[in-house]
Amino acid sequence: MKITQLRNATIIVEFGSYRILVDPMLAARGALPPLRLFNGQRQRNPLVDLPSVADVALESVTHCLITHCQKGHFDHLDRAGMRWLRQRQTPVICTPHDEVFLRQRGLNVLPLPEDHTEPQAFLGGTIRTVRCTHGRGLIGLLMEHGVGYLIEMPGEPSLYLAGDTVLTQEVRDFISRHQPQVCVIPAGGARFDAGQDIIMGTEDVIQFSQLSQGVVVANHLEALSHCPVTRSELLLASTQAALVSRMRIPADGETLDFSIGR
Repeated sequence: MKITQLRNATIIVEFGSYRILVDPMLAARGALPPLRLFNGQRQRNPLVDLPSVADVALESVTHCLITHCQKGHFDHLDRAGMRWLRQRQTPVICTPHDEVFLRQRGLNVLPLPEDHTEPQAFLGGTIRTVRCTHGRGLIGLLMEHGVGYLIEMPGEPSLYLAGDTVLTQEVRDFISRHQPQVCVIPAGGARFDAGQDIIMGTEDVIQFSQLSQGVVVANHLEALSHCPVTRSELLLASTQAALVSRMRIPADGETLDFSIGR
């Protein structure tokens, strides 16, 4: 298994001949609206362009996987991403909740069964979902919460794609019970002008990594204006917590190799 970090939550996961694009935000730098408006933080998004490897990497994509996309979540599926998927008619795997929304936009949708919290057939292996909590309190009531995915493929490490979530008891219990070998988690500490964090920040990432026995891959970093956590901050915290040997903080364009035996 290989994981290529493109930008923010957008990655490509490679299982054998399959290349799965996750949550494509493909817009050019500054093409999308600000996510914070006050305190001098009115920056357009994304803050950076896609890395130079993106065009070649995207050409190899065979499938797409969406964690959530409604209520304006352009950082997980923007217009450029939808246009790219529509032009290629790439199979898009999602929950039944997002099926109609994506079909209406001309995408080639392959929804999971209604009972998607239990293992379902997926490209020769299995996939199941884990509920996300994309913020608490009043902000949480306004958000689209989506799901994370646990993917298990023969001859490959088990993979948990957390989706946009804070560290809830449900996530804690899931990690303790299943102990995925590789976990990709949002680490940017995103928040709007009011309210609490809507994804994990440094403290949650460290606590998550202490629960997990596998490798933790942190993304959602340095690409959006409402995500203050930096790669250097997270690296320092993981070093201080003696977790750096199991923490991966990829640069945009970097590919991580988790092939069995490496």
